[in-house]
Amino acid sequence: MSPTSAVYQMLATNEGRAKFWAESAVEVDGKIHFIFPNGQSWLGRLIEHVPPQRLGVQYLGGSVATFRLEDDGHGGTDLTLTDEGFSEEEAEVLSGWVSVLLALKAAVDHGVDLRNHDEGRTWDEGFVDN
Repeated sequence: MSPTSAVYQMLATNEGRAKFWAESAVEVDGKIHFIFPNGQSWLGRLIEHVPPQRLGVQYLGGSVATFRLEDDGHGGTDLTLTDEGFSEEEAEVLSGWVSVLLALKAAVDHGVDLRNHDEGRTWDEGFVDN
């Protein structure tokens, strides 16, 4: 259980995103350059940045992923993620978000990186890994 400020820092900083989301996710001039374990890269525009409550980014395929964070009243965070605008062919992105969110929780609550960092064992090869 982590406060909204800690969760937001994981989502909104280069160092935070690299701990759970992508091998690298560096923001420059309002754009985040994601590099994933399978070598895929994506340049997503930062759509919304309202610390520590909302972060929105143009994500894979041009969809818009928005993270909304609210204090749960017990020192933790209720996180709501929406991803809008992906095509039916890209629907597997929904499954990928489960992996990303579990990795986020492990990283922010326990300082643990659940990813394998093995380019031979990525989502493309049937492994559940960011």
